Amino acid sequence: MSRKVISTENAPKAIGPYSQAIVSNGFVFTSGQIPINPESGKIEANRLKDQVRQDLLNLSAVLAAAGTNLENIVKLTVFMTDLSGFAQLNEVFLEFFPEKQPARSAVQVSRLPLDAMVEIEAIATLE
Repeated sequence: MSRKVISTENAPKAIGPYSQAIVSNGFVFTSGQIPINPESGKIEANRLKDQVRQDLLNLSAVLAAAGTNLENIVKLTVFMTDLSGFAQLNEVFLEFFPEKQPARSAVQVSRLPLDAMVEIEAIATLE
């Protein structure tokens, strides 16, 4: 079994003892991304839609470092502190995934790191 650690400065650094992503056997497994702006190292977005966008931009950067992209995501898991924002989540997802949407789960959690409203992790295939 092959296993390669992925790290990029174009996405937020891990805030604990974990990798941004792992490549193994043709798949990329990302850690959950919260809406930290990698340039400032802070959560700047206050609206759910903007936090979702930042999460997906961060995922895109991690996937690019692994040699793939958002189009190759096969499964997303979304953690939200309030599922009443589900419609807003879907609006942003349609911006990033207008066709051939990946499989997805969304669950409500009581709290996320740094009090983010949303965290997203992905499994993608390599190009």
